This record gives sequence, structure tokens and C-alpha cells, in this order.
Amino acid sequence: MNRTHHRSFKAILFHPTAKGMLLLIPALTALIILFVIPIYRIFHLSLFDPHFTLKYYLAFFQRPVYMRVMWITVKISLIVTAACLFVGYPFALVLSRAGEKLSKLFIVCIILSMCISLLVRNFSWIIILQRSGIVDTFLMKVGLTHHHVKLLHNLFSVVLGMTEILLPYMILPIFSVLKSIDPNLPQAAQTMGARPWQAFWWVTFPLSLPGVYAGFLLVFIMSLGYFITPALLGGAREMMISNMIAFQVQTVLNWHFAAGLSMILLIATLIFYAIFNKAVGLEKLENLGV
Repeated sequence: MNRTHHRSFKAILFHPTAKGMLLLIPALTALIILFVIPIYRIFHLSLFDPHFTLKYYLAFFQRPVYMRVMWITVKISLIVTAACLFVGYPFALVLSRAGEKLSKLFIVCIILSMCISLLVRNFSWIIILQRSGIVDTFLMKVGLTHHHVKLLHNLFSVVLGMTEILLPYMILPIFSVLKSIDPNLPQAAQTMGARPWQAFWWVTFPLSLPGVYAGFLLVFIMSLGYFITPALLGGAREMMISNMIAFQVQTVLNWHFAAGLSMILLIATLIFYAIFNKAVGLEKLENLGV
């Protein structure tokens, strides 16, 4: 009887499905330790002080300044996403039609740019945009302006810095989809009388929409929680909710309210994700691969 149970257990243990589940254990363990437990701790901290309370959530909705910070966060995220799409789509289109060697070279350059420290990239923008910096000096020398232009610590510098950092996350998904489109399809449309721009608009662009959706989702969600660039390049009027959370933790030492703000940001992100899924359908992104 024991041998029978042993054989049954052995058969279950070495079943292909069981082997696959065993391979998932390290990843699931890391996910629970690094994500699930911290999120639970933040959620608990936002509701108990030390007894159950909703005052930290109510404080967010009762004070206009916090609602304004949330609106600034959404506004900057939308502007950055639109800027990345405006710049990234033409770049990905040209890249997809370039030669194999040239496209691979640019892809390597894009990936290498993602490996550069965010602090280095942000401090580089400070040097470029500061008063009497490279851009300011150039504008005055060519006569476009006769006084110093404020290019730093405002909405412009935040959007510019975030767009430069997040641009690869828009380019790569769009490029992967454009590269997979059969080049004979636009050519067939032109053969049937369509002009090049018509072939692009009615054939290429609709087929590339899964890449656009993926890039939009990636850039917008990452923008919502961005911290370093608004902190270094922005001013008081460009404070995003992540900067507000850091202020509550580091300066005010109000960990409970910071936890409440974090959960509100997480809930807002999940709401956007649900709306995006309802409007677009994430199943359209299943076959994406870079």
C-alpha cells in the first residue's frame, strides 16, 4: 500500500504540469516578498493609527491642495505620453523601414540609453537648461531673445526630462509591431490606387495600433509614479503625488498619510488600467514582442 502511495506521489511530482509549477515557486516567492507584503503593509498603515480610521483618505479629498497635486500628476503624465507618442511613432516608423544593420544599431543605442543612471540624465538637463546654460546662451547669441529665458524648474523642463527618459518605452513596442507588418500590404494598397499617405493611414497605422496602445499604457503608468525628474527639474507648481509622498515621509514624518497617498495613487492607476482595458482590450497586446 505504501509503495502504491509512493508511486502515485512520484507520478504527481514529476508530472509536466507539476514541474512547471515548481519552476514558478522562486518567482512567486520573490513577488510575495517584494510586492504583496509591502503593499499590504502600506495598506494597513493607511487604515490603522493604531485603530481603524479613514481620516487620511478623507484628508486627501477634503483639502484642495492634494486634489490639485493629483490633477497635476495626471496632466503631466498625459502630456509626457502624448509627447512620447508624437516623437516616438515617426522614429519607430523610420527605424522599421531602415536596413537590418542600421535598425539593430539604433535599437542597441536605445537600450544602452535606458541603462544610463537617471540622476546623470537629469543633472545633464540641469546643465543644459539652467540660466546661462547651453540653450539659454545659444538663444541670446542668435538674437532670438535679449534676456535670460526660464527653462528650468517649470512644466517645460519636467515634460522634456520625462519624455527623454520614457521615450524608449514608446518606441520599442511600436517598432516591434511595425516590423511585423507585411510590407506587401501597403504596396498592394498603392497598386490599387492609394497614395503613400493613404496606404499608411488606412493600412499601416491601424495595424500598428497594438504597439501604440502598449506604449501608451507603459509610459502613462510609469509617469504617474515618477519621482526623480519632477523633484530635480520641477518647481513647487509641478509637484507630483510621488513628490508629495516623499515630502510626507522625509519632512513631515507622517507615514500614515504617506501610506494613504500611496494607496490612492495605486487605486487611481488600477482605475485607469481598467478603463484602458474596457476601451481598448488588453488582448490586443498579447502578441507583442520586441
